[in-house]
Amino acid sequence: MTITAEERRARILEVVRELGTVRVVDLAERIGTAAVTVRRDVAALADSGALRRSHGAVSLPQEEEAAAIRAGRDRVIGMLVPTIGTYFDEVIDGARSAAAAAGARLVLGIASYESADDRAQVEQLLDTELDGLLLTPNWRPGSTPGDTAWLRELPVPAVLVERLAPADSAAAQLDSVGSDHRHGVLLALRHLQSLGHRSVLLAAREDSWTAHQVRAGYAAAVQLLGLEPRPVIDVHRPSLESEAIAARIAEEVADGVRAVLVHNDQEAIQLTPLLRARGLRAPDDLALISYDDVFAALAAPPLTAVAPPKRAVGAAAVELMLRRIEHGSDLPVHHVQLLPDLKVRTSCGGSPDERPA
Repeated sequence: MTITAEERRARILEVVRELGTVRVVDLAERIGTAAVTVRRDVAALADSGALRRSHGAVSLPQEEEAAAIRAGRDRVIGMLVPTIGTYFDEVIDGARSAAAAAGARLVLGIASYESADDRAQVEQLLDTELDGLLLTPNWRPGSTPGDTAWLRELPVPAVLVERLAPADSAAAQLDSVGSDHRHGVLLALRHLQSLGHRSVLLAAREDSWTAHQVRAGYAAAVQLLGLEPRPVIDVHRPSLESEAIAARIAEEVADGVRAVLVHNDQEAIQLTPLLRARGLRAPDDLALISYDDVFAALAAPPLTAVAPPKRAVGAAAVELMLRRIEHGSDLPVHHVQLLPDLKVRTSCGGSPDERPA
């Protein structure tokens, strides 16, 4: 699976933090990337001051190296996520790599989307004597979170991951790191518009924070780009309504729509053969883009997909947590949003080497 330059460079920094001084050729082999690409990334990181180059090898600047070791050594960071096996696997992987590179340990907890009590799960994690907590609360999509005051009363620092609290919430004063999903939707619709589409249909789930952000991003992007608005197809019961959703999409195609954005990969992959059974093939009869890019490349045909920087989100959350532990209230509150990428594949008629403008 192709990774972005941002993710590649984050991985380079992880390896250098783990190994200390490392030759560029060994670094390229370690991360599985061509040496010429790694040399360009190393040059960019060195120009920004993130790395130090010397005689074909790279290392961290002495001050950063000492700070990373000091901040991370023997720290225990808890991480509460709503699920594993899909989107959050990559977030966890990024967090785990960043923690290991800093000499910290990650402890995982799961509070499923069906859970109504994040607080009980957090208290169980706190029993492991954490130094900090990465938290993805089960806030209901489209609604204001309930009581968040307890988050401000936690005995350890907390960083929200893939969540951003409303400005009037007590949790708004917590650090947060997440993907800018609204920007991701804009990338998808802008690319479809560049292919000549004047109307894009959205089929989206309703049961997650990301789904709500995708829906809001769609409404904003349609208006910004001057596209013809279409009613959103609601995915109320994932995997159980695919036949009905395929029928709805076929109706919209008959009405002139030739482009569809589907949240998420699972729904998009299940829809593909159902649409084919109705005589609709991607990309010949309609352009299809998936949101999440967890399994999209494995579909037939491979799906163009919006790819939130999942690993980079996990890594950035750990790095911010270690800075918060070290500096306390002297560090300003950070609300960090990382931009998704668009992976152009077969399903919308673009070349695999094509990139959105």
